[in-house]
Amino acid sequence: MVHKVLVDSNVILDIMEEDPVWFAWSSEHLTKCADTSILAINPVIYAEISIGFKRVEELEEALPPDMFERHQLPWEAAFLAGKCFLAYRRAGGIRRSPLPDFFIGAHASVQGMSLLTRDAARYRTYFPKLLLIAPDSTD
Repeated sequence: MVHKVLVDSNVILDIMEEDPVWFAWSSEHLTKCADTSILAINPVIYAEISIGFKRVEELEEALPPDMFERHQLPWEAAFLAGKCFLAYRRAGGIRRSPLPDFFIGAHASVQGMSLLTRDAARYRTYFPKLLLIAPDSTD
């Protein structure tokens, strides 16, 4: 069975926007993952990336389905995201913190996928068993 990697929106946006700080890291790691795994996105990631596009056809061209599998969020992931977000809030987390990160982490965790992200701190805290591909991990 081929391993799947959920690709966080920040990695895709780094490449699309040619981010001066993160473009090289994100490009290199997305390419490595594409060579050895199946890349996946979910509706939350799709929505975060869609902000920069006027038409769905443009977004579909930027995120071709033959490169990024589309995965629905499992109900179990929604439950886990809610519980982790509650723990975050009880620990003093700010209300503005993006709940989408909890959906993304829970989805990867529940489905046994790795997560390619450059923003790993919250994922490490609330999803400690999640395999991360991140700048400060062994990649």
